[in-house]
Amino acid sequence: MARGVEGNEVSTPKANAQKKTTASSQSSKGQRSILGFFQKKPDTKKLDAVSQRSTISLTPAPSSDNLAPSSPAESSQEAVGVKKAVNYAESSEDEDEDVFRPLSGNAPNARAAKRRKVVTDDSDDEFGVDAATEAAMADDMDDFIVPDDSDEDIVLPQKRKRQQATSTSKSATPKIRSSPPADVEDIEMPTVSTAQQWTFDPDNIEPGTARPAPPPKKSTAASKGKQKVAGIDPEKRYTWLANLQDADRNPPDHPDYDPRTIYIPPGAWVGFSPFEKQYWEIKQKFWNTIVFFKKGKFYELYENDATVGHQLFDLKLTDRVNMRMVGVPEASLDHWANQFVAKGFKIARVDQMESALAKEMRERDDGKPSKAKKEDKVIRRELATVLTPGTLVDGSMLQDDMSTFCAAIKERDIDSCPAFGIAFVDAATGQFHLAEFIDDPDMTKFETFVAQTRPGELLIEKSCISAKALRILKNNTGPMTIWNYLKPEKEFWSADITCREIDASEYFVHPDQDNIEAWPTVLREAKDKELLMSAFGALVQYLRTLKIERELVTLGNFSWYDPIRKATSLVLDGQSLINLEVFANTFDGSAEGTLFSMLNRCVTPFGKRMLRQWVCHPLADARKINARLDAVEALNADSTVEDRFTSSLSKLPDLERLLSRVHAGRCKVGDFVKVIEGFEQIEYTMSLLSEFGEGEGVIGQLITGMPDLASSLKYWKDAFDREKARENEILVPQTGVETDFDESQDAIDQVMEEMNAFLKKQRRELGSTSIVYRDNGKEIYQLEVPAKITKVPKSWDQMSATKSVKRYYTPELRKLVRALQEAQETHGQIVKEVAGRFYARFDEDYSTWLAAVKIIAQLDCLISLAKASASMGEPSCRPEFVDDARARTVIEFEELRHPCMTSTVADFIPNDIKLGGDAPNIDLLTGANAAGKSTVLRMTCIAVILAQLGVYLPCSRARLTPVDRIMSRLGAHDAIFAAQSTFFVELAETKKILSEATPRSLVILDELGRGTSSYDGVAVAEAVLHHLATWQGCIGVFATHYHSLAVEFEKHPEIKPKRMAIDVDDKNKRVTFLYKLEDGVAEGSFGMHCAAMCGIPNKVIDRAEVAAREWEHTSRLKERMEKDRVGVYVPLGMQSDVAWMLKDVGKIAENEKDDSIVKEEGEIFAERGLEVLRLAIEAL
Repeated sequence: MARGVEGNEVSTPKANAQKKTTASSQSSKGQRSILGFFQKKPDTKKLDAVSQRSTISLTPAPSSDNLAPSSPAESSQEAVGVKKAVNYAESSEDEDEDVFRPLSGNAPNARAAKRRKVVTDDSDDEFGVDAATEAAMADDMDDFIVPDDSDEDIVLPQKRKRQQATSTSKSATPKIRSSPPADVEDIEMPTVSTAQQWTFDPDNIEPGTARPAPPPKKSTAASKGKQKVAGIDPEKRYTWLANLQDADRNPPDHPDYDPRTIYIPPGAWVGFSPFEKQYWEIKQKFWNTIVFFKKGKFYELYENDATVGHQLFDLKLTDRVNMRMVGVPEASLDHWANQFVAKGFKIARVDQMESALAKEMRERDDGKPSKAKKEDKVIRRELATVLTPGTLVDGSMLQDDMSTFCAAIKERDIDSCPAFGIAFVDAATGQFHLAEFIDDPDMTKFETFVAQTRPGELLIEKSCISAKALRILKNNTGPMTIWNYLKPEKEFWSADITCREIDASEYFVHPDQDNIEAWPTVLREAKDKELLMSAFGALVQYLRTLKIERELVTLGNFSWYDPIRKATSLVLDGQSLINLEVFANTFDGSAEGTLFSMLNRCVTPFGKRMLRQWVCHPLADARKINARLDAVEALNADSTVEDRFTSSLSKLPDLERLLSRVHAGRCKVGDFVKVIEGFEQIEYTMSLLSEFGEGEGVIGQLITGMPDLASSLKYWKDAFDREKARENEILVPQTGVETDFDESQDAIDQVMEEMNAFLKKQRRELGSTSIVYRDNGKEIYQLEVPAKITKVPKSWDQMSATKSVKRYYTPELRKLVRALQEAQETHGQIVKEVAGRFYARFDEDYSTWLAAVKIIAQLDCLISLAKASASMGEPSCRPEFVDDARARTVIEFEELRHPCMTSTVADFIPNDIKLGGDAPNIDLLTGANAAGKSTVLRMTCIAVILAQLGVYLPCSRARLTPVDRIMSRLGAHDAIFAAQSTFFVELAETKKILSEATPRSLVILDELGRGTSSYDGVAVAEAVLHHLATWQGCIGVFATHYHSLAVEFEKHPEIKPKRMAIDVDDKNKRVTFLYKLEDGVAEGSFGMHCAAMCGIPNKVIDRAEVAAREWEHTSRLKERMEKDRVGVYVPLGMQSDVAWMLKDVGKIAENEKDDSIVKEEGEIFAERGLEVLRLAIEAL
């Protein structure tokens, strides 16, 4: 309807120009060009598919100079009905030719030249778009915007010609052609006749030699020719690019260098064209960002950005004014922006804020003269948004349903402990999370936060973060993470500046009281937290530079974030999430085979994101776990809810993200219709499920808790025409809803009635009903008249013609077309305003919509857990929880299979796990290499996580106490970039376990001590195992190859030896792994057998066996301990405990008046530790 959309405007007919005729157009009729001798014979089979240029008629001239076409009209005439070659290069600034000038002569036998007569020397496909894109753009290729440097609506570009050495007067003689047409192949022509190159001498018997050719004459035109900009380095055109400096004049090697900005000296601005000045005013602030600059129907990249696009994606390199350039069609912007973002670049999008017609109307309304200054001729453009990998908001660019976070981190030391203030946002949904905490020296909470969120973009205060925190960030984020170092105070705001900016920006306005009273509750509570508010200020400032801070902050969607929720959830620290492969496997880092991929059966995008949060924080309250298990059991018992939910809501759009777009007023019309229909579908589905809302279970509570959507949706049932919204991407309100829209539409309808009346009048006067309106590119509503009608008024201007019809503009028709275009342009602006009003009206119920989305997400998660439970195979069971605070921690699984392998491994061998309760707390697991020890460790932890999530387990029986924390130390690896050796990493992880584990914790340790010598390794492993079993009282599994530990702890009441069963063939040195967990101590690790199975030469293995028997420390230690068992052997751990007990009793006796000493030493005499020591002594 409204065609005056930015970049898509149509041409405006101009006043009649003076008609001119030339004799040259007729002087060369019927004569053939000499260039025809050098042209390839065209393929007649392709003439209908390929655009052919007409043969240029030239008058032969006795000159060696190149020939020029006889007339511009004839030289560029194209075959009728064939797609034209398009030129959208920047036109010269002084072009002022009337686009709508009539043809030379109005006689019937005069050939009509089309308005678009430009044939460029470059390829038609200047940007090298692919076939699919070209097909998609086929209908739009004529709709290029007026060049910026001209105040005319459309200027007819002229064929550039070389200047002649001497000036010639105008005559009917054909002009001299400067170069052959673009489609003529380059052919080397001899500079002089070959006869002149040789001389004949009858007296000379030597072979003839060619006479040196005379040097070619240097033409004036060639000497004045300019080298193409694309072939010149930017540093040679812009000297200030040769020595880069940031806005503060710091060179790249300066510690304070800011790569985001560039310094442009004042003198350089003088030499810029208006278009260059407009570009560099934006680019100087986004030097390390790829800037997509809107130009008509294309987005263009200039200078260094163009070089990047050319090198990475092979985009065709050309030039614009004084800048090298590549470009992409507007329709494929999202595709190319995604390509650059995937490479780790930031993307800035600069849009045209007006069309050429709107610019002309604005200048007319402002009273400006038609001939404005060059600076005023440039169409107004503004930075629309900046896209970064961590802050994408457009659904078409988001490649994943999972959240991507942009996090600001503020660190400070408080009492020698690291303290953090963290603010991070999921820009796609507008959800802000805030956290402030004092961490331990190992930064456990901080590492857990990074592992849980894996931010896609980081905001760091420059020179104000510790090396340890940086190492954690680098080790736990992906290679494509964007790092932004912000200047303190100026960019990374302090808490005071943040509060002032929030108040001054009026993100939240209270009608009566101070604005702070309108702040969201969470943000108001965080006001006095200095580190947190500083981090939030940095985040707001950064989002402001991206042009999205207001639309996100004003949502008011804030929540507290605790990476380790000790009171309410099972704690999975960052290391455990990695070791247990919860979200990413250790093979290739993908989600295949992970716990989350096994559980994730959600049908809505927002359900998937909520499920991830559930997996990060499993429940720790037995009552809540059982309530969730009741819901899962009910869903599997009666599939009605699951079936209705899945069938109705499986195609829901991402409502949570789209609500954020509606709030920002940047939602596409089609998406807005999807949002309304999505909530209507939710309302209908919940009405079907209302019969299940009578119960008091989790499902009943969710169904009854759904807000009343019917009343909120009532207005939107007939607010606008949905069919037109889907088809035309325009919101057309019902009559009477929007007055200005109705008035604008009436104005367009009135002009159309006048045009229809005019058409009827011309049909009547000329006596033909075949006269119709016809659009020809941007020249709309031309009067198309059959060629047989010759009585056409002289005041009509012929614009184009074919063999059968001619098209005209009349003075009256020009005025009507102009009035129609202005009415459509005005209507287009009103359409945008109406859409904005609709979005604002819908956003008034944001809290209602968001509450409905959260409830649907929870139902989706419950159904996903039910589906996962049903897929466990047989046997499977509901876990039973022991809810007794005084009871010993217990974990019992019978015939447990690995939950993540039930669907991929049909013959997985189950095992029984029993820890705590009436059994020892820790299993000391030994076995051969590759016997399955690590699988048992991981399987136990995964089963506990699933049980506390509310999922059935793949075992015949499961009984356990809710675990407060899972801690793991698996595998052997170093952290070379963190300057940490393998043994250092082992001990660092072990230290966390020793300091954080409680009697309710589950601990797994795999081969502790193998990163150092056998002597040190055995000592460390023995000491750690003794401390965990005797004093900390946690439950767990300790896997090791140090078999001497089994002898050392043989009588320990809290340690039970276990082994993985194998069958050994000593003769062939082969081991058959039975993967069965059984009581006892393994006979050995059988490393030599495994080496033989791996193909190690026998002579190497034989020598290794001899060395192992003679020198292997643990074997000799085991033999010595077995000899000592003849008498009474007191383990070293027990001896140490008795010694410390006697020592500390004396110390307490000396300081019994000092309460602090008594309290500190009293920890050693924990009741449980003394009881374990007593039982161990009894066992001796």
